[in-house]
Amino acid sequence: MIIHVVQSGENLYEIAQQYQVSPEQLIAVNELPDPNQLVIGLALLIPLRGMIHTVQSGETMWSIARDFGIPLSQLTQANPMINPEILSPGVRLFIPLQRHQVMAGETLSAIAARYGVSVSALAQENDLADVALIYQGQMLYIPRDKPVIDVNAYSYQADEAGATSIQEVGDLLTFASPFAYIMKADGTLEPFPDEQMIAASLSANVVPMMSITNFTSTEAGSSLAHTILSSDELMETLLNNIVDIMQNKGYQGLNVDFENVLPEDRERYNHFLQLAVDRLHPEGYFVSTAVAPKTSSAQQGLLYEAHDYEAHGRIADFVILMTYEWGYRLGPPQAISPINRMREVVEYALTVIPPEKISLGFQIYARDWKIPHVQGQVAETFSPQEAVERAIEHQVEIQYDETAASPFFRYTDESGQGHEVWFEDARSAQAKFDLAKEYGLGGISYWALGYPFPQNWELLADNFTVRKM
Repeated sequence: MIIHVVQSGENLYEIAQQYQVSPEQLIAVNELPDPNQLVIGLALLIPLRGMIHTVQSGETMWSIARDFGIPLSQLTQANPMINPEILSPGVRLFIPLQRHQVMAGETLSAIAARYGVSVSALAQENDLADVALIYQGQMLYIPRDKPVIDVNAYSYQADEAGATSIQEVGDLLTFASPFAYIMKADGTLEPFPDEQMIAASLSANVVPMMSITNFTSTEAGSSLAHTILSSDELMETLLNNIVDIMQNKGYQGLNVDFENVLPEDRERYNHFLQLAVDRLHPEGYFVSTAVAPKTSSAQQGLLYEAHDYEAHGRIADFVILMTYEWGYRLGPPQAISPINRMREVVEYALTVIPPEKISLGFQIYARDWKIPHVQGQVAETFSPQEAVERAIEHQVEIQYDETAASPFFRYTDESGQGHEVWFEDARSAQAKFDLAKEYGLGGISYWALGYPFPQNWELLADNFTVRKM
């Protein structure tokens, strides 16, 4: 897909004509609130099947067409503004997908074998609900090789709403994690309504992953974690209760998200994870953890010190990096998931955790801070779609912080109050996917469902093949 950033004076119909797509396609893929109202800086997904290639020194149109397995004529037609005789390094070309016209008697499996792709990938690329229903003369797109990745999504919605969210994006999830079972000081777990989310997960071939934690919106959970981790008996009780719930409700794995653990409990936390693996693996369950975004083993602070990246990477089946919340709702306005900070965390994690065990945390919500920021003021949290709607409502330009790879804008409300909004768009989502691909990470983990962001899901499918278990 192509990402187009709206410039001054552009309208939707001119943009559609530029890329030879219909306005209706642009409206649908971006879920635009009002196609007649755009703002400068708005990132639009252009629903073309293909990818962007940056020309390298020595490359020609012919060599690029050959390397991507497409006819030269198709490549030149897809890039009408590029002179094929004058191709300079750094020029960005759109590489369309290779196409195949179905011949009499051909089957989807035969076509897939011819191009070395799977039947499911070929069917998915062409939106084929029934792989048998292809016909002579039909033009099929041949999917390119994409990295296979695990995708998890947490949901702290009410059970019915969470189930709806899982149903909406289930095709693009490996795991779904209703959040969360809160442990108690006696090793039991607070009851948690999750039956509909589990059922929705199973119906979409998504693995339900049980999430347990020690904190609430009002309690940091440090003392509770200390109580449990200090007692072998209580840890055993907790694990027994976890197994009972998993067996009764249909969970297939466990995610441990203990936060604000006291530094002196670090080794006991590692010990608990080993106990969990030793107990759950023989039962056929996997164990994952969620860790605070550290950039070194020596990083200080209650959030970080007890999270031992090396131990988690060695003991658990995979580790979710909570690479978000720099733009905290109680702090000053800034990017919530700045790519430069995320990169620092990933690069440290890779020194002690195999890349295939790392899942990159990705928040999919926006925040609106009143400015100037006053200590104690709480930012409003909502969806990226709502952020776009606010920018359009107030007719303000969307800016883009290149260092953080994050869009933002400022506006003044009817009462004269200034606001600053940071959110996610197609550009920032693509930057995160590029980071995961650059380092060969095993997964993406979303925090959290319930915030509409259609561009993200389109790009996720465009960048990766999501593993189904």
